[in-house]
Amino acid sequence: MSWGTELWDQFDNLEKHTQWGIDVLEKYIKFVKERTEIELSYAKQLRNLSKKYQPKKNSKEEEEYRYTSTRAFLATLNEMNDYAGQHEVISENMTSLITGELTRYVQELKQERKSHFHDGRKAQQHIETCWKQLEASKRRFERDCKEADRAQQYFEKMDADINVTKADVEKARQQAQLRHQMAEDSKAEYSSTLQKFNSEQHDHYYTHIPNIFQKIQEMEERRIVRIGESMKTFAEVDRQVIPIIGKCLDEITKAAESIDHKNDSQLVIEAFKSGFEPPGDIDFEDFTQPMKRTISESSLSNSRGDGKSEPKFGGKSKGKLWPFIKKNKSPKQQKEPLSHRFNEFMTSKPKIHCFRSLKRGGAGPEDFSNLPPEQRRKKLQQKVDELNKDIQKEMDQRDALTKMKDVYIKNPQMGDAASVDHRLAELGQNIEKLRIEVQKFEGWLAEVEGRLPPRTEQARRQSGLYEAQNTSAVNSCAQDRESPDGSYTEEQSQETEMKVPATDFDDEFDDEEPLPTIGTCKALYTFEGQNEGTISVAEGEMLYVIEEDKGDGWTRIRRNEDEEGYVPTSYVEVYLDKNAKGAMTYI
Repeated sequence: MSWGTELWDQFDNLEKHTQWGIDVLEKYIKFVKERTEIELSYAKQLRNLSKKYQPKKNSKEEEEYRYTSTRAFLATLNEMNDYAGQHEVISENMTSLITGELTRYVQELKQERKSHFHDGRKAQQHIETCWKQLEASKRRFERDCKEADRAQQYFEKMDADINVTKADVEKARQQAQLRHQMAEDSKAEYSSTLQKFNSEQHDHYYTHIPNIFQKIQEMEERRIVRIGESMKTFAEVDRQVIPIIGKCLDEITKAAESIDHKNDSQLVIEAFKSGFEPPGDIDFEDFTQPMKRTISESSLSNSRGDGKSEPKFGGKSKGKLWPFIKKNKSPKQQKEPLSHRFNEFMTSKPKIHCFRSLKRGGAGPEDFSNLPPEQRRKKLQQKVDELNKDIQKEMDQRDALTKMKDVYIKNPQMGDAASVDHRLAELGQNIEKLRIEVQKFEGWLAEVEGRLPPRTEQARRQSGLYEAQNTSAVNSCAQDRESPDGSYTEEQSQETEMKVPATDFDDEFDDEEPLPTIGTCKALYTFEGQNEGTISVAEGEMLYVIEEDKGDGWTRIRRNEDEEGYVPTSYVEVYLDKNAKGAMTYI
């Protein structure tokens, strides 16, 4: 039973059938893959379920697990976790032994099928070419025979005509002989071609096609065997974990059998037993006779009395209520951490701190002044880091374009160097804008961290932020409030502005001794000091250093007796004077 002999004329149907077989194999692969996903999902849900009901550490639930029933439940949860692990094993084994192997086999099968049918089409094309050659030879033989007959008839006609010259008759005779010779040649060629075609056709249908179809049959049978083996593996993977799953179930059964109801009842007694005797009988009181009421020591009236006769019983009863009374934290304990942090923020260098009003539209202010101090510091630091990343990205682009421009200058044939100037200028502007933003946020950050003096009214008028605030609603100071639970809130005052005389801050710093110079520095870039405590410098300007960078990215410099402040350390090149004796010198 061979496809080569039985199905020699079913090339197209075999092609469709083998493609269907590959589709069935791919469908089975998809089925196994979805099964593995279900196993993983089931295992995950089992683990989450086990985790959900696990006792929390340092909680009341841990005390409940001294009972045998709850300990058995905990053992069940642990076994369910192991049970979930076995489903993960099923998923992993099916993925590696079935899905992965069959996926590779399908690729190999497709390549083999493509090769076999390519050979089959090639054989068909060859036999069709031989058939076309046979048909052409046959038509040519037929045509030459007809031409020879016409030439013979023409010669006979010329020979019978007495008016035709002898030369014309001879010419017609030669033409007839030539046509007969061509017909003979065509006949011989047609015969040779026919024999060749018959030989090729015999080889095609009895050798080439049977061999190709035999290979296709073997390929298809291997596919069928492979999918059967995969189905066996599918069952075997499940069978391998059954003993372990059985052990998990046995452990759950063992945990259930370990439950001791008598022991749990005894634990309840030990946990809640008070040790008191039940109250005795109440004596009858006869009010018809003036009798003195007799009170038994064990009567219920002792427990209902004012506690003077049995202070121990009364005190004990009152004590039993304590575990059920929720102890509230004192106001000092609730508010001290937040108040302490807020007071540190309010009592740092600035005498009075006024939160900036919120922007229009409900959004927070740009400097995050609506947030508590620590949250505001984190937000500002995050903003500075983001801007520095943007600056580094722009600088990388600028460096790349600069290198490209250098290449263009050295090799003009590669491009026009002037074509990148516009982009370089644009990147320079972007970098400058980002640096200004960084300066602004670093100033606010330094203000929050107490490294720079707070904003004054004069400095506000110098900054563009003050003008933007004047165009909006009147600034209102945020008053710190603490809710009863100790949370931080912020309220705006009723359209009043807290005005601080300049002398409040001047008096604080007038008594300080000026810092001595410890070196000089050269400004590498222009810096616009718009924030309080900063100073503007021009590129190439020489200034005196009075306080070096403490690790916060700022250096304190002096221009003259009245001008000093902070600049970013990255904007200046510092030359420290190791022999400086503290003498004050001004530019």
